[in-house]
Amino acid sequence: MSNLIPAPASLQRLGGESYFGEIPHGEISPGGAPESYVLEVTGDVVTLSAPDEAGLFYGRQTLQQLRDDDGGIAPVRIEDAPRYAHRGVMLDVARHFFGVAEIERLIDLLALYKLNRLHLHLSDDQGWRIAIRSRPRLTRIGSSSAVGGGPGGHFTQRDYRRIVAYAAERFVEVVPEIDMPGHVNAALSAYGELAPDGMARTPYTGIDVGFSSLAIRKEETYAFVDGVLGELAALTPAAYLHIGGDEPLSTDPADYRFFVERVQRLVRAHGKRMLGWEEVARAPIHRTTLVQHWHDPQLARAAVARGAKLVLSPATKTYLDMKYTRSSELGLTWAGTTSVRAAYDWDPATLVDGVEERDVAGVEAPLWSETISTRAGLDHLAFPRLLGVAEIGWSPAEGRSWREYRRRLAAQGPRLDALGVAFHADPSVPWLSAGP
Repeated sequence: MSNLIPAPASLQRLGGESYFGEIPHGEISPGGAPESYVLEVTGDVVTLSAPDEAGLFYGRQTLQQLRDDDGGIAPVRIEDAPRYAHRGVMLDVARHFFGVAEIERLIDLLALYKLNRLHLHLSDDQGWRIAIRSRPRLTRIGSSSAVGGGPGGHFTQRDYRRIVAYAAERFVEVVPEIDMPGHVNAALSAYGELAPDGMARTPYTGIDVGFSSLAIRKEETYAFVDGVLGELAALTPAAYLHIGGDEPLSTDPADYRFFVERVQRLVRAHGKRMLGWEEVARAPIHRTTLVQHWHDPQLARAAVARGAKLVLSPATKTYLDMKYTRSSELGLTWAGTTSVRAAYDWDPATLVDGVEERDVAGVEAPLWSETISTRAGLDHLAFPRLLGVAEIGWSPAEGRSWREYRRRLAAQGPRLDALGVAFHADPSVPWLSAGP
């Protein structure tokens, strides 16, 4: 089944019209994979069962998709389950900050398309976006900047709890990321003693990378990391904490391996598992660590060789901040351009030589925010490419084709319009009109 299915509760929260009438709640039944469901329609009787509440949630969405224009449903039996457990989106709130209302709106949109992870990139050179009570200067000083000199901003811990609870109601887990040991200029502007030379940095508003690093051999660095991770772990029900680890260009390679191994122990001491960008595979990572592949196939293979599983976020396919075409106003092009078709027309099991289906935990589409600071910009870059990534995460590869998908995607145009989503109307898709 397609995952291009709306959830009634989310539609109402977004302010769109309610397309559907009452539907049966369904029942929890033993057996079956997590998030799976069985849906049967016979005459006037609808039976929906699942092993968990998430499965019922997705089954109700499918039921709504099956209704015809008169509200009827033809007899059918469907047994459905997701291909991957991890189906995610990453939003960078560090380069430009997006507040609670925008995050909740994004969560609603994720739930519509059966995405179940929201990875929040909470710190970078340009800003620190989460309050840490043991380190108040992180938000008093470190959150004051943004790309281009914008106003910055941050989440209080109350804000973060609200986001986590809102997401949980829609079967979305929040995975927080504190990027280190590089991408730390904002932290160093607040606590200079964590820098290799012990000197505070000035706030940074550009987009260059690779120039900052924590002091790897100072014990106070690990007291800082432990305190931050401890507070985040207490706020986060999800199993994973993301420690970043990408582009450590200013960190000695031996120091980098030392850092990752030690921080991995701190994460586990707080009852969590580590998730990191693919560079963490340069260190002796534990097999319970998740590794997020974005660029280097050798590091993906190294992670698998260590027994870890991968979250696939190939920059040339899933980076939503890449331009659609060279003439696009928003986005970057360092990984090339990514059309709507390119975001859909790939298979996780064959992406990297030496990485097989069993090595893949799921897929995730990152949206870095160098060029966006508004809802309209976010919508334009994320939609409709995000829908393709969502389908890759849910549906089996067999039977998928761009030719068939583009017709189904076209039908999402009126729905996205009704929800106020300023999506990119890619000319390769025969979009349906929302009017009569």
